[in-house]
Amino acid sequence: MKIKNLIALFFVLFAITSANAQAKKYIIHTVAFYNFENLFDTINGPNMDEEWLPTGVQNWTSKKYHQKLQNLARVLSEIGVGPVEEQKNPNAPTFIGGAEIENRGVLEDLIKQPNLIGSDYGIVHFDSPDKRGIDVALLYQKKHFKPTSYVNIPLIIYKKQEAKVNKKEKEEETDDKVVDDKTSERVFTRDQLLVTGFLDGEEVNILVNHWPSRSGGEKKSSPFREAAGALNRKIIDSLVKINPNAKIITMGDLNDGSYNRSVKVALGAKLKKTELQGTGDIYNPFEQMAKEGNASLFYRDAGDIFDQIMVSEKFVNPTPNTFRYWKAGIYNKPFMIQMTGQYKGYPLRHSMNEVGFSDHFPVYIYLLKEVK
Repeated sequence: MKIKNLIALFFVLFAITSANAQAKKYIIHTVAFYNFENLFDTINGPNMDEEWLPTGVQNWTSKKYHQKLQNLARVLSEIGVGPVEEQKNPNAPTFIGGAEIENRGVLEDLIKQPNLIGSDYGIVHFDSPDKRGIDVALLYQKKHFKPTSYVNIPLIIYKKQEAKVNKKEKEEETDDKVVDDKTSERVFTRDQLLVTGFLDGEEVNILVNHWPSRSGGEKKSSPFREAAGALNRKIIDSLVKINPNAKIITMGDLNDGSYNRSVKVALGAKLKKTELQGTGDIYNPFEQMAKEGNASLFYRDAGDIFDQIMVSEKFVNPTPNTFRYWKAGIYNKPFMIQMTGQYKGYPLRHSMNEVGFSDHFPVYIYLLKEVK
């Protein structure tokens, strides 16, 4: 065959290959997590909510509460919407994991906001033993996800588990206080929420977390979060034992970075996809993002990523025609950022003069499945 014929054949094959690549279509789902930061209503409940009442120190009025709902709904409706793999993803997140939620009622108010009502979200929520009355929850789009089971799994930790530290170490102050029972020394914190169901016909398992805070100092409180990571690991191992091909997503505000012992050792999350060896191994895309200087929150002028979404090996190396992990991100648009003053660049949170969004930026991942 003459060389010019070979060249012509090459260009024909290249054009066919390119056309096929461009013709690929995907089903796209966004999975998001957002710490709502003190999503309290204005009703006096059985929990420690006195601060968040019209007569409380925050002067938390109905007007402020509804502004908070509108702000959160705006953010949630926009996460993940945009171009993905040369096509438009028009949908708000299919899944939204949330933290710092007072009760189911505030979630019902949230999903009725104009920006969210069209997505027809369902709610999975349990009241946790946290003495501040803040819980985790999962919102899901009913048209895409059908839950088959859900359970709240308690994290049982005790004051005696605290690490001993040098008395000179400066204790961290945090809005998320650790509250313990003086009689039993148990530290009451959030349960871990496990939801199993079918995403467009494919079974997935989702864990939503809000691990114990750094109240009292990072080192002193680290054993509490290591216990939370170990519980996460135990749940994941149990799921894989039941189904070796289980697809698992674990997400939340971990109050630790991707490099801390709770995540790297207790949970065993991996930095690289190539490190995944078993179906229960967990890939953490936010570790590389943290290494690149990204942040979902700031404290004492230092940024970190405490909000993380991780996936099991079967989302990274899926069987054909099933959902796979594609990419991760932090949603931090200018309207969510403090633009002036001492906290310039920080998330725009609530103050006495302004109803903001949260002291965290939300994080998200995309799941893709090619349409044949």
